Amino acid sequence: MKTKVAIIGAGPSGLLLGQLLHMAGIDNVIIERQSGEYVLGRIRAGVLEQGMVDLMREAGVSERMDVEGLVHDGIELVFGGRRDRIDLKALTGGSSVLVYGQTEVTRDLMAAREASGATTIYEASNVQLHDVKGEAPYVTFEKNGETYRLDCDYVAGCDGFHGVSRKTIPAEVLTHYERVYPFGWLGMLSDTPPVNHELIYAHHERGFVLCSQRSMTRSRYYLQVALSEKVEDWSDERFWQELKTRLPQDVAARVVTGPSLEKSIAPLRSYVVEPMQYGKLFLVGDAAHIVPPTGAKGLNLAASDVSTLYRILNRVYRDGRTDLLENYSQIALRRVWKAERFSWLMTNLLHEYSERDAFDKRMQRTDYDYYMTSNAVLKTIAENYVGLPYEPIE
Repeated sequence: MKTKVAIIGAGPSGLLLGQLLHMAGIDNVIIERQSGEYVLGRIRAGVLEQGMVDLMREAGVSERMDVEGLVHDGIELVFGGRRDRIDLKALTGGSSVLVYGQTEVTRDLMAAREASGATTIYEASNVQLHDVKGEAPYVTFEKNGETYRLDCDYVAGCDGFHGVSRKTIPAEVLTHYERVYPFGWLGMLSDTPPVNHELIYAHHERGFVLCSQRSMTRSRYYLQVALSEKVEDWSDERFWQELKTRLPQDVAARVVTGPSLEKSIAPLRSYVVEPMQYGKLFLVGDAAHIVPPTGAKGLNLAASDVSTLYRILNRVYRDGRTDLLENYSQIALRRVWKAERFSWLMTNLLHEYSERDAFDKRMQRTDYDYYMTSNAVLKTIAENYVGLPYEPIE
């Protein structure tokens, strides 16, 4: 087998990159170790920056998103029972975000991939990358008991934090930056109407809470929990009761309860690896960086990586600009670190830390009070939340 770009991983970043390359006439093959049903079953983010919305439209997969996606012009923050609305649209000169679940993004991209006839290989085991530093990289994998070889010009590692792509790069080449937070998010999905038409991020002495949504009839709620907590210990009744306890009374009174469709606990961490490229291998999304979900940046940051790599590869094949390849990591990392900073700031501002003393807690409250009365800070929060501009490739 031979292709121009081998894409490792069929999550939304791999599928989006594959679709954009296909639209540009650049042949690519996607290799995924899981089944398509497994990939589609992952419950993840649901807030899309304008940059990702535009990228979906450029990829020709926005029809359903444009109809079903919910435009949000603001968000609400709560601290000590005080509610503050941040007017994203007014503070950014007209920008907003779109609520459209990652599962739906993946579904749309899968459908476009199938319709295009481009090759996607699911349930590939023992995936290995070879000679990525040389002139002729290739990928080997096993499928149905047979071993296959895929020759390519470049490899895009879109296979997440636990994938093979980053592990292919020699350890001495990489620098890792990490902050592990002492708590996780317990998330629950339910077919109930959202408690609010915009997202609510709330600090409470019992822990952070997020009221999010996937549609006007499907809600996604999150509770900050200790890392020692187990999903099976959280009945639906216990979850709803704790959610109401942490919300202001007027908001709690509007919560519509119902059976959960899914519950899971995700630990929070900030992580970046540098560089994001090695020879002809380019890391994309979670393979190179992870952000706490507090800033709604995970999927969006992967999309900006995709945009950068796609535009560089397009210039390589269209104009012979191979000199641009060496710029990928530097360009991507500038935006990565800004998103890491914003997610870190929001996490520190809104979560409860057991190790904080009285002084730290008072400073946290003072930070919040100052931020909500400073137009400059509100503008900074809004600009970051709707998404900073994509970096030019030259």
